[in-house]
Amino acid sequence: MTTTQPGPALSEAIYRDGIVTLKGALPPAWADEVMADFEVLYREAEQRDLQSPDGSARGRVPRGPGHDARRYYIAVHPERVSGFRDLVTHPLVDAVCRQVLGDDYQYVEVGFDVALPGAVRQPLHRDFPTPEETLATGRLSSLAINATCVDVTPDMGPLEIVPGSQFDDSGDFEHGGMRVPKGLYGRYDRIEQRMAKRGDISVRTGLTIHRGTANTSSRPRPVMIVGVMGSEYQTFADHELSMTEGYFNRLPPDVQVHLRRATVVEELEPIVQDYALDFLLEEG
Repeated sequence: MTTTQPGPALSEAIYRDGIVTLKGALPPAWADEVMADFEVLYREAEQRDLQSPDGSARGRVPRGPGHDARRYYIAVHPERVSGFRDLVTHPLVDAVCRQVLGDDYQYVEVGFDVALPGAVRQPLHRDFPTPEETLATGRLSSLAINATCVDVTPDMGPLEIVPGSQFDDSGDFEHGGMRVPKGLYGRYDRIEQRMAKRGDISVRTGLTIHRGTANTSSRPRPVMIVGVMGSEYQTFADHELSMTEGYFNRLPPDVQVHLRRATVVEELEPIVQDYALDFLLEEG
């Protein structure tokens, strides 16, 4: 679903489709600035990997098949992304987070997912097993805010997502209920490609079945991701969210209250990536 207005339609779309798109929520120039930040941050992460082949200072996590995965995730510090403040203060982003997660929602992660030229298709998957609170009550406890850095074209490896699959029974899924076995792919023939444009924001639950597709173009397809949790719940994996005191103090109070899980530090240190979804390294 696409919407440009706050209101119950936002949470209704998340619970019905697993995703809501906020078309043109920010200007294309905002995405261009985030793209420039990404290019610097990716080079830094790549350089750390080259300098530590044993993985002790790993800056990137592979997210796709092959020896040279060509698809990676990098976690970053919020203050290294000029567009973080604009994204988290957007009234529609705040509205959907409040409606789904409660007024005291908390930011827990900032990063980029990138499909480089040559990236191949991922297997159909979820980002994490269905949490106990969702199994017991049907309530979603986390969201992922996605903002593309480029205008996506069909050859750039667009996201494919299966609307309404977030509550599907994962008893037949592999890897702890996260990967869809190929024998069940026919169940998801209603899959849709998402051609996001610069300035678009999507908010989804990581439980909705999805995959990245092959990037046969000559351009990378990075997307900024901000992870959000209901305040009473814990993340599936550990995330390192830290910022300097000066940056934290410059944020508006209505953003600070959603950063209680962040660590305020004197100086930023490189983030060492230690969480990998190994099943994403298999052919999809």
